[in-house]
Amino acid sequence: MGSIRHIQIEGTRSTPEVRFDPERHILAIRGQSYPENAFAFYEPLLKWLDEYLAELTAETTVEIELQLPYINTTSTKCFLMFLEKLDGAFKEGKRVSVRWLYDEENESELECAEEFKEDLVLPFEIVPKAAE
Repeated sequence: MGSIRHIQIEGTRSTPEVRFDPERHILAIRGQSYPENAFAFYEPLLKWLDEYLAELTAETTVEIELQLPYINTTSTKCFLMFLEKLDGAFKEGKRVSVRWLYDEENESELECAEEFKEDLVLPFEIVPKAAE
């Protein structure tokens, strides 16, 4: 993982905070996502993920932590691509798991997590924030 760089992007009103740590194997995205051009925001992250997963060994466990109180339609498409890449890595035998934290008072956040989970086979845990 020496050639894969750490990604740290601070959140804004319309974009989430991103912390991809290739040394600790923790990828975290937290915050609302409704950028003007979601593909422009997520494309570098998807490319990074491709490179990271290509170098990932079967012995390494990757934890993905998501906390997305609101995401717009375009961001949803980008997240689907993100999760499909992770799901593909899991199907290839890599140890990848998703932990989605949600606010119990935000029903749409829970529904969003459940909809993503339906299409995936990788371990996908949906956890209320109060229970963490």
